[in-house]
Amino acid sequence: ARLAAADQEPPVIDPGPPPSDAIVLFDGKDLAQWETLKHGEPKWEIADGVLTVKPGTGNIITKEQFGDVQVHVEWATPAEVKGEGQGRGNSGVYLQGRYEIQVLDSYNNKTYFNGQAGAFYGHNAPLVNCCRKPGEWQTYDIIFHPPRTAADGTVRPGSFTVLQNGVLVQDHIPVAGDPTTAAQFRGVAPTGPLMLQDHGNPDRFRNLWIRRLPSP
Repeated sequence: ARLAAADQEPPVIDPGPPPSDAIVLFDGKDLAQWETLKHGEPKWEIADGVLTVKPGTGNIITKEQFGDVQVHVEWATPAEVKGEGQGRGNSGVYLQGRYEIQVLDSYNNKTYFNGQAGAFYGHNAPLVNCCRKPGEWQTYDIIFHPPRTAADGTVRPGSFTVLQNGVLVQDHIPVAGDPTTAAQFRGVAPTGPLMLQDHGNPDRFRNLWIRRLPSP
């Protein structure tokens, strides 16, 4: 049944306006909200309202720091399929620059389960593979609560809940404080920047926004 559904034409997504209390991170015009890890100007490319990774120019991070958040990201891997496994359309959305929700072309592309699209990379595989075909727009809606250090020094786990294309793929998964392998920041912290990864593939992004949430 899953293969049959994957062969059907996906519905058209209207980017629509973000919630009124959201911070628009990319409006299709500029990268005023972003910088490089060394606080320089990002070299990723913008055309027709779309942000495209320019391979080799490095990751980009938000200038603002965030803790508990809801994040909306629309992304697409290259329509022209190149490579296989982790080499196909690889990027990532890193909460606090530490904890990655994997971006990958996982449409008819086998790889390790906790490294495919929708995975909390290296920690937890998605509940289902609901990837669209290469080149088609996909969505992530992410609810993130960071881990916190208690007064006695112990770490209280945070959590990830993720919907991909409107389908639940991570259901309140614990975030114990162990950063993803390619994380740019270490240690448990109350806030950090959102990071988009340059993994050598010209993935595309649009309609990025974030909402601050109250701490649980």
